[in-house]
Amino acid sequence: MLRQGENRLETATTTFMGLNWDSGEKFWWRGFDSEKIATVLAVLAFVFITAVWGSTFFLIKDLVSAVPPLDFLGTRFVIAAVVVLAVRYRALKKVSKDLWGKGMLLGAIFMLGQLFQAVGLQYTDASVSGFITGMYVVLTPIVLMLMFGVQISRATWVCIAIATGGLMVLTLDGLAVGFGELLTLLGALMFTLHIVVLGHWTSKENALDLTVIQLVSMGGLGFLFALPGGVTLPSTAGQWASLLYMAFVASLLALFLQTWAQAHINPASTAIIFTLEPLFAAIFAVAFGGESVTFRLVFGGTLIVAAMVGAELLPVRIQRRREAALVAA
Repeated sequence: MLRQGENRLETATTTFMGLNWDSGEKFWWRGFDSEKIATVLAVLAFVFITAVWGSTFFLIKDLVSAVPPLDFLGTRFVIAAVVVLAVRYRALKKVSKDLWGKGMLLGAIFMLGQLFQAVGLQYTDASVSGFITGMYVVLTPIVLMLMFGVQISRATWVCIAIATGGLMVLTLDGLAVGFGELLTLLGALMFTLHIVVLGHWTSKENALDLTVIQLVSMGGLGFLFALPGGVTLPSTAGQWASLLYMAFVASLLALFLQTWAQAHINPASTAIIFTLEPLFAAIFAVAFGGESVTFRLVFGGTLIVAAMVGAELLPVRIQRRREAALVAA
């Protein structure tokens, strides 16, 4: 994967359906090598992930009205953790302590993001929550700067200002920020941290084990969260269907795909694909969650999405123009 502009993709051989997919070997039928194929598959995986995560906002909002957020998260991630432990228990014995530590920390960060988001959804609309959560795309370059010294361009700062304006349109009630919106923004910050650190630590070799350890971490924390006062479980078939969908598809499958895909795509490219998530969240919330399309939602959401895309595309275009100017000179 790419980290701070450096190509970390390594030559590896993977056997699939009897064929060797070597990163330097060309496919006879189209001339693509396996590295390019892996990148395309990673992009498709991220689009699928954003659609899945976007679909969960209105489901979570509906579910936490009947099941306390801590109980919902605890049950969701305990189920996912039990499944992966049953499948990968023996393999996890061979995993290094270093990878265990990284996976447990990543799981804790992601769990905090989920907690802030779930509690926030008790106080704000699912469509608004989706756009605010999408702020992690704009927050990513700031966290990269603070953690790894990556410089932020002027264009990116402009996009951050635009996104902040969109956030204000969505969240301000007079001069006060809504409690649910504030919690959701904290969740976005946790997701930002997760994306950046995961992009720094993951590789093609450790993607599966790192996914499993993260789920174990989230399951353990979820169990501790749900214990005080007893656990309230879903009471209807529809609620159980939503919870199982989020446990197996939005948690287990999506986290594995994210961990695998980030070994093939750099964090900045990941962030631009994730701009689709708030759009999916708004579409699902309006189509299936009974929410209304308001001017504030459309205007604020448009500003945030425009800033997300601009934060990733503008610096690249400016850099290409500079390089072209140097070549011409």
